Amino acid sequence: MTPTLSGAPAPLLRRIMLQGKYEAVTMLRNGEQLILAVVLPLLALVGLTVTPLLDGMGDTRINVAVPGILALCAMSTAFTGQGISTGFDRRYGVLRFLSTTPLGRTGLIAGKILAVLAVLALQVLVVTAVALTLGWHPDASGWIPGLGLLVLGAAAFTALGLLVAGTVRPEATLAITNLLWILLGALGGIVIPAQRLPQLAQDTVHLLPSGSLGEGMRDAFLHGAVNGNAVLILLLWLALAGAAAIRWFKWN
Repeated sequence: MTPTLSGAPAPLLRRIMLQGKYEAVTMLRNGEQLILAVVLPLLALVGLTVTPLLDGMGDTRINVAVPGILALCAMSTAFTGQGISTGFDRRYGVLRFLSTTPLGRTGLIAGKILAVLAVLALQVLVVTAVALTLGWHPDASGWIPGLGLLVLGAAAFTALGLLVAGTVRPEATLAITNLLWILLGALGGIVIPAQRLPQLAQDTVHLLPSGSLGEGMRDAFLHGAVNGNAVLILLLWLALAGAAAIRWFKWN
């Protein structure tokens, strides 16, 4: 009989699932990240609903606001949240340690992506519940393209977050990701449509991942349409940021 090996590592898929669960739970237990992922987007949703900022956009305030808030959730979790957590994991040697375990570097990155998707799913549920209570009426045909675009945007922002976290010091990662969250949230076309931004921003915002995701989400949930330009630009950001992260990411 062939002896059974004791202590053999679990299958790769199970390792990834366990790592993804750990990462997701850690993110949700972190008070600062929970505020960034859920509380601030909900406050922005309420603020856009009770102020006239989105008046004259061809639909109700809530209908225009929600797609952008969902896009903001993706940026909060995939870029800022994941970037900060990865940066400090790198500082304390967690990344280097886990990359030498049976999980490996590929499993570690896959676990982080899985965690982002799990937290994003929770964000979508919470925002949708609050938005429906406030009177949101999305185009029913927009759910499939909208959620698909949200996943693509989360992938692009995850690649950007890992690029920042793997190339600069953790303190700089904290500053850069939070600053970009504010700038892209306010002037990047993700929450506020380009038509409401200064002329200079209107000319360039559609080239940003934030502007593409926000515009694509509004096209999906307001008109049930797929914005091909938004998909293309997000794919380009994903490819470029992913290639740069693979090339320059430092594990220690």
